[in-house]
Amino acid sequence: MKRVLTIAGSDSGGGAGIQADLKAFAARGVYGMSALTAITAQNTVGVQGVFELPADFVARQIDSVMEDIGADAWKTGMLSNAEIIRVVADRVRHYGVEQLVVDPVMVAKSGDPLLRPEARQALVEALVPLAHVITPNHYEAQMLTGMEIRTVADAREAARRIHAMGARHVVVKGGHLPEAEARGVAVDVFFDGREWAELPAPRVHTRNTHGTGCTFASAIAAELAKGYQPLEAVRRARAYLLAALNTAVDLHIGKGHGPLNHFLGQEVEIQVE
Repeated sequence: MKRVLTIAGSDSGGGAGIQADLKAFAARGVYGMSALTAITAQNTVGVQGVFELPADFVARQIDSVMEDIGADAWKTGMLSNAEIIRVVADRVRHYGVEQLVVDPVMVAKSGDPLLRPEARQALVEALVPLAHVITPNHYEAQMLTGMEIRTVADAREAARRIHAMGARHVVVKGGHLPEAEARGVAVDVFFDGREWAELPAPRVHTRNTHGTGCTFASAIAAELAKGYQPLEAVRRARAYLLAALNTAVDLHIGKGHGPLNHFLGQEVEIQVE
C-alpha cells in the first residue's frame, strides 16, 4: 500500500482541502494521511472563518506521520502564512522528500483569500524550488509570475518562468483560460524544462467544481506514489478529475459550488488520453 501525506487546511463543508485530498487518495488506491495547517468554517457558498494552527504544531503532525508510517509522496495545499510555508519546506528537506506536489492555494472558489499576501514571496523562495510537480491555476500562475495570462502561449511562458524558480515539473491549469474558454475546452500546459505537453479536455458544464484543484493535485501525488512518471501521473489524474466532474453534474449538495464526485474507485475504468 503506497502512502501519501497531505499538508493542507480543513474544509468543514467536505468538498475541498484535506477532506477532498483524502477522498481522492482513497479513490486512487493509496493510503492517505494528513497534517492540518488551518481550520476553516466553509461551505459551498464561501469561507466564513479561518483559524490558523501554530507552525510548530504543523511540524509536529508531519513528524508523527513520518516517524511511524512514512510516505511515498507529499502534497501541499492551503498553507496560509509564511511561517507555516517555511516550516513545511524545512520538513521536506529534513525527510528528503523527492515527490512533493505543490498546489499553491491562494484563493477559494468563492474568491475568499486562503494565503496571506505577504506569504507569496515565502512560497516562491522556500517551497517552489522543492516542488517535484506544481499545479497553479491561471490566477495563481499570474500571482507567481506577475504576468497576465489569457492564452495558451501565455500559459507556456508562465510555466517557463515557474520552472525557472526551481519547480521540476509545472502544470499551468487552463480551466479558466479565456482563449480556451471561448472554444469550449480547458487546456492544461505541462513543462519539465525540456519538453512541452498541451493537454486539452472538453469543458464540463456543472456548478459542482468545489475542490477541483485539491483533487487534481492529490490524484497526481497518488499516481506518483504508485510509480508513474510525472507526465503520466498528470494524465491519469486529469482523467480521474474529468470523470469526477462529469459524474458530479447531478449531485445536489449545498447552495453554491458543490463538490465533485470523488467516489470513483479503482474498479471504474479511467480513460487516459
